[in-house]
Amino acid sequence: MADYAARREAMVDTQVRPSDVTRLPIIEALLSVPREAFVPARLREAAYIGENLPLAHDRVLLEPRSFSKMLEALDLGPGDMVLDLGAGLGYSAAVMARMADAVVALEEDGSMAREAEATFGEHDVDNVAVEVGALTEGAPRHGPYDAIMVEGAIEELPQAIADQLKEGGRIVALFMEGTLGVARIGWKVEGVLNWRFLFNASAPVLPGFARATEFEF
Repeated sequence: MADYAARREAMVDTQVRPSDVTRLPIIEALLSVPREAFVPARLREAAYIGENLPLAHDRVLLEPRSFSKMLEALDLGPGDMVLDLGAGLGYSAAVMARMADAVVALEEDGSMAREAEATFGEHDVDNVAVEVGALTEGAPRHGPYDAIMVEGAIEELPQAIADQLKEGGRIVALFMEGTLGVARIGWKVEGVLNWRFLFNASAPVLPGFARATEFEF
């Protein structure tokens, strides 16, 4: 039988800490949440590799390095309400739930959302609310949010998502610019998002988050 606890420790020691992610709440959450429980059954043996794992068409579970560095930038605390945009099978929401007050896990794939909700129940994750709906519309009825995590790449951020972030709140997202991916953190100041570079990474662009094509006549 696979020793997943040992694999979690190896993930933290070889992928997370070397990426300058050292904040104790993040390390403790990553060591506590069984990543293998939140991936498709066929991929459990690959749950801790340093690559994005496919969940569905154009949907992935972000590699541990990228995810942990995004968490480091968000700096979640006990009073935070978090929107996990594109929650997939729930891993990211389960990790953030150990650091924040509550997490809204938004997923537009009903099958993945149901599986995530069932897994939360199996692992006593009781401060995550699963919402099914279009990712581009967010989950406004639970907002506004202190922090938003975008689980996948975007080319542009819909205004509807920006509007659900509190004044002074922060959002992390991976922007694909051609073949180059750039992770950024945005802080909302006087109603405007101010973005700052974090690191380079890549992932498929989430459905609905591609930049609109401009036609020339």
